[in-house]
Order: sequence, then structure tokens, then C-alpha cells
Amino acid sequence: MDITRLGFGSWAVSGSGWTFGWGDTDDAESIAAIRHAFASGVNWVDTAAVYGLGHSEELVGKAIAGLPEADRPYVFTKAGLVWDPENPSAAPRRIMKPASVRREIEDSLRRLGVERIDLYQVHYPDTGESLEYAGGGFGAVSPNATPLEEYWQVMADLKAEGKVRAIGLSNHSAEQLDAAEAIAHVDAIQPPFSAINRSAAAEIGWAKEHGTAVIGYSPLQSGLLTGTFSAERVAGLPEGDWRTGHADFTTGLAANLRVAEALRPIAARHGVSVAEVAIAWVLAWPGLTGAIVGARFARQVDGWIGASEVELTQADLDEVSAAIDASGAGTGPSRP
Repeated sequence: MDITRLGFGSWAVSGSGWTFGWGDTDDAESIAAIRHAFASGVNWVDTAAVYGLGHSEELVGKAIAGLPEADRPYVFTKAGLVWDPENPSAAPRRIMKPASVRREIEDSLRRLGVERIDLYQVHYPDTGESLEYAGGGFGAVSPNATPLEEYWQVMADLKAEGKVRAIGLSNHSAEQLDAAEAIAHVDAIQPPFSAINRSAAAEIGWAKEHGTAVIGYSPLQSGLLTGTFSAERVAGLPEGDWRTGHADFTTGLAANLRVAEALRPIAARHGVSVAEVAIAWVLAWPGLTGAIVGARFARQVDGWIGASEVELTQADLDEVSAAIDASGAGTGPSRP
């Protein structure tokens, strides 16, 4: 698959009423934003079964409805975060049992309205426990957890059966990628990556060495690197927006906003938005294939669509690196 360097991320359009929602959204606006991204040249969309507890996949399905496979954008989704329909506000559990995965893919195919998923990804390693992202942790490993070797074999089987075109791993360590690669090639990985969160540098290096694509998520750190955030805006986030309880928007906010401010003069020199500089920084990383960027409105797409055309200079990269080091934000190397 020959993908554009930017893809549309549909977490933010998933709606409210679940643990990691972004507050109330308008479905018509969401579909318009997805279609506007496609019309602007983006040729893939990334979603997940858990986003909106199936709602995001349904919206993607409506956005691509009626398009023949040869003309429609590539559709990427994920499995492995399973929710309780009787208690939708509870945190989803990280489950990759073979029967659960096969049930999930059939549900995703139905919601998306496609016969085959272009890239099917494991959302998180199976721990058998809940995903407590907003609390700053990812849960403990339960004795009921499915071994990686077992669930990755199921993913390989789905590819061999033609239900998916490629398979990938999201939020897995380099050691886990080694274990998976011994069973079946890891076609793609999806780590978080931004000028604030640089913790996946080792996994990106692994992918570069193994001929594996990398599609980084949250290059704008959930809006913090758009240049539009402030302490006042964070204080005004609506109830039901998962960001209100996350460390990036509380204890780490001041340091993160200093990184965003450092991008502003670079954006002015290039005549682009702060968001486009933040994404261009991610795309400058060796081994990075593409970046997933979200939007809730079509106008937000216009604010980042030019990022793939921005060529940061060595001086720009030095400036960003210095700002990262001075801010103390995040962990990991401060420059490619």
C-alpha cells in the first residue's frame, strides 16, 4: 500500500459516553471532516473498534459508503480493547483471546461496511486487565492474559485467510516486536510519537531495521502542539473529555506548552501553522512512514494538511531540540 504521509485519525470523532471520549461531537460534522481530509489528498483513515465503542468505525463506514474499493481510502482499524456493553463507562479490558479477536473483526467489518480491512492492528498487548490510560498506567498483567505468540498467530491467520491485507502492532515494545517477528512479519507498528512524547524512538528504530512501516499517532499530543492551547483552554475542557484527567494536561501542562510555544517562530519563518511544524518534526524522524492526525471539524484539517510539504532545516531541528531539553517535557531523544 502506497499511503500518503498523513492519515486521518478518528479517535476524536468517537463521541462521548465512554471512558476515553473527547466530549460531545456532531456526527454530520465528523463525517464531513473525514471526507474533507480525503478530498484534500489523504488516502487512509485510522480507527479502532473501541473508539466510541464502535461508533467511530460506523462513522468511517458512512464516510466511505458507496465508494468502490479501488477508489476508497485505505481503512486501518484495531482490536484488543473489549468493553462491557452493560457498563459502557467502565474502562475497556485488554483482551486478545483468539475467539474474541475473531468476533471483533467480524463486528468491525460490519460497522465499516467493507469486505477486507487494509491494516488490522493489535491495540495494546494483552494483559487481561482494564486499560487505565487516564490514570497514567496501562494495567497489570493477569494470569488470564493471552501470550503474544498466540494472538499474533491469530493475526497472521486472518491475513492468510484474506480478511485483512496487512497486520500491525500498536503500543508494543521492541522486545515484543522481536517475539512477533519470529512468528510472522510485522507489517506496521503504531506508536505514540510527538515532540512531547518521544518514548517510542527505539521501536521506530526497530521498524526501520526490519522493513516495517511506522504510522505514529498523536503527533499533536492530543491538541497540545497545535498552538491553540493554554491553561485557560484546558480549564474549560468539557466534562467527559478524557484529557481533563491526564498528566499531559495537568502536572505536565506547563512544560508541554513551552514546547508548543517554541514551534511558533519556526512556523512563522515557514509561513505555516504551529501544528504543521509539530507534524513535520515527527515526519522528519528516520523510519517514520506516516502520521495519524485527528480532526473534529473540516476546518481543523486545513490547519494541518500542509505538514507533509514542510521541510525543516537543521537549524529548525536544533531549535526544537533545545526547547525540548530546556522544557523537561516528555522522555526520549530530542532530535532525529
